[in-house]
Amino acid sequence: MGSGPAEQEDHARRATARLDAEGVRTIALTWVDNAGIVRVKTVPTPRLAQVVHSGVGMSPIFDVYTSDDIVAASAHLGGPDGDLRLFPDLDRLTVLAAQPGWAWAPVDRYDQLGTPHPACQRQFARRMADRAAAEGLEMRMGFETEWVVVRDPAAVAPGGFAGAGGVGGPAWPDGTGGAAVPGSSEVLHYPCAGPAYGMTRVVELSDYLRDVAEALAVQGIEVLQLHPEYSPGQFEISTAPADPVRAADDLVLVRETIRAVSQRHGLRACFAPTAVAGQVGNGCHLHLSLRREGRSLHRDPDARWGLAPDAVRFLGGILDSLPALLAVGAPSPASYLRLVPSQWAGAYRCWGVENREAALRLVTGSPADPEGGNAEIKCFDAAANPYLLIGTVIAAGLHGITSGGQLPPPVTGDPGALGVRERARRGITRLPVSLTEAADHLEGAAPLLEALGEVLYGAVMAVRRAEAAQFAESDPEEITAAFRWRY
Repeated sequence: MGSGPAEQEDHARRATARLDAEGVRTIALTWVDNAGIVRVKTVPTPRLAQVVHSGVGMSPIFDVYTSDDIVAASAHLGGPDGDLRLFPDLDRLTVLAAQPGWAWAPVDRYDQLGTPHPACQRQFARRMADRAAAEGLEMRMGFETEWVVVRDPAAVAPGGFAGAGGVGGPAWPDGTGGAAVPGSSEVLHYPCAGPAYGMTRVVELSDYLRDVAEALAVQGIEVLQLHPEYSPGQFEISTAPADPVRAADDLVLVRETIRAVSQRHGLRACFAPTAVAGQVGNGCHLHLSLRREGRSLHRDPDARWGLAPDAVRFLGGILDSLPALLAVGAPSPASYLRLVPSQWAGAYRCWGVENREAALRLVTGSPADPEGGNAEIKCFDAAANPYLLIGTVIAAGLHGITSGGQLPPPVTGDPGALGVRERARRGITRLPVSLTEAADHLEGAAPLLEALGEVLYGAVMAVRRAEAAQFAESDPEEITAAFRWRY
């Protein structure tokens, strides 16, 4: 819980005065569960000092909730008993630009005696980041978030724009990209008709995109890129790298800000792995870079690919662990509808230099930029709990360092275009094609079990097995419809 109680309460009183001056009346306290759902308790601003002192109560059963609120069970969690206390991180307390009168803070979870909850994903991420730091590694991470934006018939946008059927009649012109959803009565109406990566989309939604960028800037999030993506109505935003826990916090804040701005424009944001079955889906790519003693391990002038030996071993550990990591980074049955070959999703366990079809892409960056090198993991999506994700990725990389992990020769071109025998000869394997298969790999991954600990590991596995079983007989359209608006 950071500094001592007196310092925390003084910090809370000063924060309360600032929030009062800015008209903030309510604070959203969030954590992310093992199914990737952002859960929340809200408190009035005047109660902040009391919350910092005593926390807010919450049942531990949410660690075994599935994404549709069905309760699974593990050996340690799953019944009605017990209570946890949620303590906000005041260093991340943020006034929400797109939700007037609201602020936000992520929480750490403790038991009633003040002991860290063993299934707290945010504290797990911090432990892994501290473990890396103890090995002399300085880590920076950042996410790329993809989403599809559609018109929300139930929403009323500022300026009197009403959704179809709302007050004032249909506000949206016909012929701008409506798409019937296969196997469903639902129709997705896209608010832009421009082509993939086209400036037309930016012009069509310039007010919306400006408001997304402005809200994030006001909240202290540095945007690196914001642009149209491949699928209809799809966009992507990249934010600046940060220390691992802050990067995960930033991802939660980015996503909820986009959601709020979309709502205010009469739109709805879909972050699910697939918005429409059969179309290119939404990824949530993780970028990471390594430094030691202030020097980038991606800029070694004497090393092949510019990677210092520890960077090779770290990335080799991640590559080896990708089948198991997929149960964390692609944790939804819908994830495997996105994770298909030849769609730049990273469906094969291989790596390449600037190869966007490889699951692990080495980003060389400009030679003139001493900080430009990093690695991108492309096979992850927004169903993932970002704290679990960064923690397990760090654990896999550190295991690579201690076990002497290596990188095989890099892959050029599309690995899916290679013959089966050639892929086998080069050690290129298909990543899991189902959540069940990914969970099987996680179940056998001893380094990740050791890092997660028995309680957190058991809760993750319970949720994965429950969701896999629930959708085992569902077709792609049913899976897509079930998960479209969950994340």
